[in-house]
Amino acid sequence: MSKAASRVPGGGAAKDEAICPVCKSSRYLNPNMRFLVNPECYHKMCESCVDRIFSHGPAPCPIAGCKRTLRKAKFRTQTFEDLKVEREVDIRRRVARVLNKTEADFETLRDYNDYLETVEEITWNLILKIDVEATEKRLRLYEEAQKAERNITARPYQPDPSLPSEKAQVVLKKGASQRKAVATSAANTPDSRANPQDGEVEKGFNFHGLKKYVPPAPEKPLDPFDGWAIEPQFYVVQDDYDVEWLTQTKNDPVATAGGYDMRDFYSRALCDAFSGFGVFVEDEIEARAKGLSGDANTGTRSAATAALGGKDVNMDDVF
Repeated sequence: MSKAASRVPGGGAAKDEAICPVCKSSRYLNPNMRFLVNPECYHKMCESCVDRIFSHGPAPCPIAGCKRTLRKAKFRTQTFEDLKVEREVDIRRRVARVLNKTEADFETLRDYNDYLETVEEITWNLILKIDVEATEKRLRLYEEAQKAERNITARPYQPDPSLPSEKAQVVLKKGASQRKAVATSAANTPDSRANPQDGEVEKGFNFHGLKKYVPPAPEKPLDPFDGWAIEPQFYVVQDDYDVEWLTQTKNDPVATAGGYDMRDFYSRALCDAFSGFGVFVEDEIEARAKGLSGDANTGTRSAATAALGGKDVNMDDVF
């Protein structure tokens, strides 16, 4: 055992982790050395080697036997000590981004549990490298079908770059009212109920009991007054009035220096003048005769009637 390795705590495993497999630099000699991994192949190397090899553009992985082309932008700090765990977490994250249904999306709990079992099976196929090409293509096609159903634009599904799989050629065509995803690989398993000639969307996966997607209703325009009419019913406020007794006030700097708008005065004066137009004395007398004038619930019933679509509140009546 070399002198450098003998001083690395933890024995042989720590020795391998503390030495860059490319330049053979040791963390014992360079305590600040930082290791990076690339999800294309999950081979670890020091940051200095990454800068030296990949700063001028894509280059083959320097690890013997690896023929992957790597890019500097994809190198990142390793999160987990075991690279197998690192790769599994990345795969689960990618699958969960596409297969992200919840229990509310299914008709029964049994259908949802079957869906979860299928998702786990798909995930382990990718982790164990079983039927990789077919699984990757079906995931990509399923995501395209979901995007077409919701008519949204999302980041496309990225297959596991560490797995040697052919890219699925997915073509999106716009129809009269729908878009359809067409996969050119025989490994796909589209929805047997979907007919591409009818403009339907082919799906890579079919899940029993999955509810049909219902788009949310468009939002109604904001109504800060909750449907109540605030426009005056008995008069229309003009921008200006040619009245002799108002001329002096309109031209007086003392009255307008503070930013006072004469239209506010017009509105207030007309409101005072027309207040009571919606009050009928005969109705008040009749209500008083029936003993309703002192009933505290009268106002409550009136408000409830207005809230249920009855006669709206007259905003002209300040009483």
